[in-house]
Amino acid sequence: MGHFGFSYVGLLFLLAMLIPNLFWTRNKPRDYNPAGENRVLLMFERVGQVWVTCGALVCRNLNWRPWTAWSWWLAGAVVLMALYEVWWLRYFRSEKTMRDFTASLLGIPVAGATLPVLAFLLLSIYGRVVWLILGTLILGAGHIGIHLGHRWEAGRVEGGTTNE
Repeated sequence: MGHFGFSYVGLLFLLAMLIPNLFWTRNKPRDYNPAGENRVLLMFERVGQVWVTCGALVCRNLNWRPWTAWSWWLAGAVVLMALYEVWWLRYFRSEKTMRDFTASLLGIPVAGATLPVLAFLLLSIYGRVVWLILGTLILGAGHIGIHLGHRWEAGRVEGGTTNE
């Protein structure tokens, strides 16, 4: 279930997720309009954000331990977070449209939303923190759902297909 205590690994993951988002506030897609976002998904996203942020910081089970088979979960989480950073680099170098913002990466749909959620899910599994897994799933339902809606809208507006 997890042990209470500061998690420096959780902090590093949160920083890896937060820093690009701070740059995004000045580099939003020119056709971005959050007005039509589903309110239920938005509620899931917000609840999940608070849940995962708090859980990542206060559960010392997420910290590095000597290598075991469970460490592969952490390795996977690190790879997914690194891919998330690659996705951001690609976005910042793009034309910054909603199609760019909701783009796939290596076949992972809406990678900007999916990759960090999957990274935190694997991190939660590594720490064996069931309640953090649940929070990550709630975050994922809202965050990925909202981005899928934006992706669908971007494809509809452009009259193109939403698949890559």
